[in-house]
Amino acid sequence: MKRVLLLIATNFAVVLLLSVVASVLGIDQWLNANGINFGSLLLLSLLMGFGGSFISLIMSKWIAKMSTGARTIDGSEGTNEYWLVQTVHKLADEAGVGHPEVAIYDGPPNAFATGAFKNDSLVAVSTGLLDTMSREEVEAVLGHEMTHVSNGDMVTLTLVQGVVNTFVIFLSRVVGLVVDKAVFRTERGVGPGFYVTVMVCQLLFGILASLIVAWFSRRREFRADAGSAKLLGTPRPMIAALKRLGGLESGGLPDSVKAFGINSESGLFQLFATHPPIEVRIAALEARQ
Repeated sequence: MKRVLLLIATNFAVVLLLSVVASVLGIDQWLNANGINFGSLLLLSLLMGFGGSFISLIMSKWIAKMSTGARTIDGSEGTNEYWLVQTVHKLADEAGVGHPEVAIYDGPPNAFATGAFKNDSLVAVSTGLLDTMSREEVEAVLGHEMTHVSNGDMVTLTLVQGVVNTFVIFLSRVVGLVVDKAVFRTERGVGPGFYVTVMVCQLLFGILASLIVAWFSRRREFRADAGSAKLLGTPRPMIAALKRLGGLESGGLPDSVKAFGINSESGLFQLFATHPPIEVRIAALEARQ
């Protein structure tokens, strides 16, 4: 129920903000005068902006399994699988959420959590992570992922993505109409200049929007690290896991689940990275000791 109310409130806030800005700037009257219904454009932007994000969220578990080749386990497969499932269930109980599906996939050291609901999520761990980390370090990583679940990070990021998508779609079409009328001098309806400008603006605005989503995702990573330290009663295991990751090749996640893995990126692409640099995350955890 809280997620439904949050979705409704977020959509209402976006509509209100866009309506106020458009009214103050006279954009709504100008659009109507030039053949584009402001209300219809706003509704289209909302449906496209939030619709795609929430469809992806609802399908996230299926997409994650298909894209990584993750196989669900129940603990009966062997000793290690039993330990993994029991550890995830223990952390879920401590975090106050339902037991998630547990899966293993082949790949470099990493793990991720996904799912539309706190009590119906998926936690997946790579074979590379299981082969290279101690059980205490693996448990710390699992605590990190369970914190993502208990914090509702998947839903929160979906809302953020929906908001920025709405603005990208709306503003691209407003700019497209301005260019079409001012530069290409289209007098009736819209011409080719409108469609070309919309495509270019959606690309450029989309890049700017991804910076916002990535920044927000990095903030959630610090909270997930802190949540792992809280669940385990100490930040040391998570610090050890991050230090080990720093000396390994981590990654191997598709874009659809990358925001909820534990991989880190650095360098020129850090502004677009969904995770802070490992050394920064370690320093934040060490400050908690």
